[in-house]
Amino acid sequence: MNCRFFIFNQNNTPTFVFYFFTLLLTSFCVNAQENSPFTTGFEETISSKILSQQRKIWIHIPKSNGGNKVKDRGHYPVVYVLDGSENFNTVVSITEHLEESSLCPPMIVVGIVPIDRLSELTTGVDKDSPEIVGNNDKFMSFVEKELIPYIDTNYPTTTYKTLIGHSLGGLTVINTLLHHPDLFNAYVSLEASLWWNNRKLVEEAKTILPTQNYQGKTLFMAMANRMERGVDTLSVQKETSSSTKLIRSNLEFIKMLNRNRKNKLRYSYRFYKDDDHPSVRLVGEYDALRFVFDFYKLKIYDSELNNPNFRIDSVLETHYKKVSENMGYVVKPGESQVNRLGYQMLGTKQYKKAENLFKLNIANNPSSGNCYDSLGDLYLETGNKSKAIETFKKALTLQALPETKEKLNKLLNDPKKKV
Repeated sequence: MNCRFFIFNQNNTPTFVFYFFTLLLTSFCVNAQENSPFTTGFEETISSKILSQQRKIWIHIPKSNGGNKVKDRGHYPVVYVLDGSENFNTVVSITEHLEESSLCPPMIVVGIVPIDRLSELTTGVDKDSPEIVGNNDKFMSFVEKELIPYIDTNYPTTTYKTLIGHSLGGLTVINTLLHHPDLFNAYVSLEASLWWNNRKLVEEAKTILPTQNYQGKTLFMAMANRMERGVDTLSVQKETSSSTKLIRSNLEFIKMLNRNRKNKLRYSYRFYKDDDHPSVRLVGEYDALRFVFDFYKLKIYDSELNNPNFRIDSVLETHYKKVSENMGYVVKPGESQVNRLGYQMLGTKQYKKAENLFKLNIANNPSSGNCYDSLGDLYLETGNKSKAIETFKKALTLQALPETKEKLNKLLNDPKKKV
């Protein structure tokens, strides 16, 4: 199977130019070789027996994993994105930004490129669109029985999965939450077209939400402002116009969520008064992932860092134990996060704290030469030349790090000597 590396645009056309994202989006690259094109992911085609089609999917591997499939460098939650040709780039940029800010774990993103989105993302027939026959059950059967197993088999995944959908994609998200709640851990519905088929899902929710157990499941819903001047979310509920069917249907669904808190669903929703149907995607995706992973952020105050009795390594271990409980598997603190804290302690001459952090990083990442290099810097700073040499040598057995090699040669009093 051939994999091609691309940036994707909204017309499903590969291009090799930089994308400049605004707002919260940040640029990044996937450890490409020199002179390689900037990439957000790559495209694969899988054969679906259920759909009798060849399906294109766009895949992004976290840059912390080198952007490749190698499974011995870590395993990651997966975000499945409906309407991938529209939403893939934004979700990739957001997940990378949040990871770099230690606000969520590094994640694989899978964008599902639509073929017949009106059929794939709807169920039944809407009276206003009788020419569209919804086949969402068949499409989600493909996702459940073919796509997810394919991703789990070929990529370094964990069990935690998130589904994101906008508009008709949001309709699919809610339909899956109601009828297949165990398929994903987190559900993100952006401007869901809950008006479809005479609001069938809203009616079905009346009997499902009170009886379903959603323990461990998370839902985020976003709504945009497409109302007339002077109309708000309270007064719009009294309207009957077709132009407000979408927001009225979402508001009614949210009312049912509020009435059925005993089902243990963890949920949140936001109304974006300054955004419309297209623009709400970006801000909604960001807020959704912040909410889904709100347990991930670790807050440490400067006063604690400066307290000689404050055990940062113990705090990290306790925090990530709670993160693991939320994720459903063991999650360890990120290498870069611990490294930053270690150098911060080194810079303030809190050597014991720095040593504990660097050694914690080595314990969690035994194959990382960079972790040993950091510990070597500590020994170098504290004048322990023999330990620094030993640690730098160990780092170089794991990775060819030019800076480590230079430091080791200097310690051996022969800068030109080959190591």
